[in-house]
Amino acid sequence: MSPEFTLTVGELRDVVRVAVIHDGPEIVGFFPFERHPLGIGKPVAAGLTDAQGLVHAQGVEIDPLRLIKDCGLAVYEFDHLVSGQPLLSGRHERHPSPIIDLRDGWAHYTDALKLQSGKTYKSTLAKSRKLQRDAGPIRHDYATTDLEPLHTLLGWKTDQYRRTGRTDRFAHKWIVELVERLLATQSESFAGVLDMVYVDGRPMAGHFGLRTRKTLVGWFPAYDPHFAKYSPGLIHHLAMAEQAAGSGIEVIDMGRGQKEYKDKLKTGELEVAEGRVARLGPAAGLHWLMRVPVRKTRATVLANPILLRTADKALKTYGRLRTVLPG
Repeated sequence: MSPEFTLTVGELRDVVRVAVIHDGPEIVGFFPFERHPLGIGKPVAAGLTDAQGLVHAQGVEIDPLRLIKDCGLAVYEFDHLVSGQPLLSGRHERHPSPIIDLRDGWAHYTDALKLQSGKTYKSTLAKSRKLQRDAGPIRHDYATTDLEPLHTLLGWKTDQYRRTGRTDRFAHKWIVELVERLLATQSESFAGVLDMVYVDGRPMAGHFGLRTRKTLVGWFPAYDPHFAKYSPGLIHHLAMAEQAAGSGIEVIDMGRGQKEYKDKLKTGELEVAEGRVARLGPAAGLHWLMRVPVRKTRATVLANPILLRTADKALKTYGRLRTVLPG
């Protein structure tokens, strides 16, 4: 929801638009979106963003149906709409977005973590010490702007997608270029943040995310599987959180989605919503048939631990086959 992000995506995708909302002569809001065929609207860089919606003045009243009509849309669909949005209604599904709360400082966070996940915290520190005994000293580069470690990180992420049967986002050249451009964007209010942890000079784990003045948004974490037994992701996230706290970050938003490392590290939650705003018409009806049943099926699987484990196992099996079979 930062203007720098929308502008950067707009340089790479001609479907990006920004509606300017007026109340008489005054500008009271901005609505960034993508316009796709049949009047289907989506958030900017849909599928990548963890914060979606309008940027608007406090207290302003906006009619969602009139908004999408004036934007030439039949439907606007979203999956990470931030709380408090005028687009939000009671029928939309709510989901937690776990956070690392650093508003009271690093020491307060670690104290809370010890109470909530003491075993995880102690075992991560122990694994870090063992890693250094086995392989060498750890070095942490926070907020580096070098492209070489970025490409190392994206390579790990591509391998992870393939191993787990997921779609490789970085097979799309525009997404790679977007990440590179965001890394080069460094201002007081917005920046791409790359940090890497090295062991004896060898890259072990890293993360690329986006920062506002006080929030760091988790985006692409990954690690070298060679170090998997040391829990490199947890070692890295704790190191990242400490450095972030020292640089003035108050919240690390790890994003919607059930992941074990998020449950172990979180000390709070935000809320995001999934759903759509739609006008009556054939385009909205077709969109409903194509998208809503799939979304409800996915939500059912995610809410059922047995179904979720089965689906995850099937994807990982597919991923293993994909890595060994030709083509």
